[in-house]
Amino acid sequence: MNPKWDSKFTVNINLPMNYWPAEVANLAECAEPLVDMLCEITAPGAYTARHSYGARGWVLHQNTDLWWATAPMDGPSWGTFSTGGAWLCTHLWQHYLYRPDRKFLERIYPVLKGSALFFVDTLVEHPREKVLVTCPATSPENTPQRPGNRPIHDEIIGWEIVPNICAGPTMDMQILRDLFGHVIAASEILDTDEALRKQLVELRSRLAPMRIGRHGQLQEWMEDWDSTEPEHRHFSHLWGMYPSCQIDVDATPRLARAVGKSLAMRGDYGTGFSMAWKMNLRARLRDGDYAHRMFRNLIEKQTCPNLFSICLTTPQVDGTFGACAGIAEMLLQSHVGEIRLLPALPKAWPEGSVRGLRARGGFQVDLRWKDSQLVSATIHSEFDGPCKVSYGEKTEELNLRAGETCILRGAELSSK
Repeated sequence: MNPKWDSKFTVNINLPMNYWPAEVANLAECAEPLVDMLCEITAPGAYTARHSYGARGWVLHQNTDLWWATAPMDGPSWGTFSTGGAWLCTHLWQHYLYRPDRKFLERIYPVLKGSALFFVDTLVEHPREKVLVTCPATSPENTPQRPGNRPIHDEIIGWEIVPNICAGPTMDMQILRDLFGHVIAASEILDTDEALRKQLVELRSRLAPMRIGRHGQLQEWMEDWDSTEPEHRHFSHLWGMYPSCQIDVDATPRLARAVGKSLAMRGDYGTGFSMAWKMNLRARLRDGDYAHRMFRNLIEKQTCPNLFSICLTTPQVDGTFGACAGIAEMLLQSHVGEIRLLPALPKAWPEGSVRGLRARGGFQVDLRWKDSQLVSATIHSEFDGPCKVSYGEKTEELNLRAGETCILRGAELSSK
């Protein structure tokens, strides 16, 4: 009668992580409940946007429940996270990228547009930096070590907490950069809302940028503050590397190195979902051995006998699903316009095979490797179109028709 977290769906990592493996692991139908939820939650979210902010569109904060609650809850340290709905909108776009179906895009476009409209109306200009920020805001669920930040008693939860409300945390800016980009791209594909598209292009260019701090880390806040918990379980400011792709080893090497420094500062342990997130981040950094270490830590130290992960003594399933996504990310990546084969293969897996992984663009991929080297990759296409495949330093350009299958062999990616 009194379940942990009130049995709510926490949107600042736990609910999204549950769906990380849905697309890449060929379980796209398992994402349908999330799609349905977002199509339904826009109505209460519009009420909250209108009555709490005087804004258009819709909003979802850090938590929801069976009745699709959308207003801030659980106190200001959690409730001021206003980009929960925007984060989930990026899942809708990823669902489309893995299977680019126009009818599905037409279905979800009003949801994406409504989320963007809320922030069009609520973003404010930072008085000193002159960039656009969310405010009030928070970087889940971490607290900055800033001058004068002293504990206060929270009457709602009965705890002593340190205020973490801020302006323009890195995570919010990363989420909105993706959300606006997705709406811009969708409106171009559907040939609609040209005026809104131009407005979002301008607003997106003014969002507070990512910054590197004095330790070489990616800053979590606009100011170069340290964290009051150096090994905090959330990696909110690293959202831009995973699940997003704004940071990439090749495209943005300096930011990628800053992500690595931030991970090193947080240490190797934490809750179940925390280690699963570290696993995916290390895979994106193409450090397969480190990702495997995080996998071992998760299984050995933060997993129940029934394979549920553990968060602060509570069994949860998010870390389990997150680890599944992490394994797939070590074997296949497709987030930067090409299919990367075995990008983070650990030494612990020198020989193996996997069947049925999915890549963005409508491709299904089977892999075999031996002695830590690619033996073969089978690429099956659901749609007509080009396909760029890379392994190590080798890249192969394919042009496949719907239903066509191509087999690439060895490190040279030979199709003969």
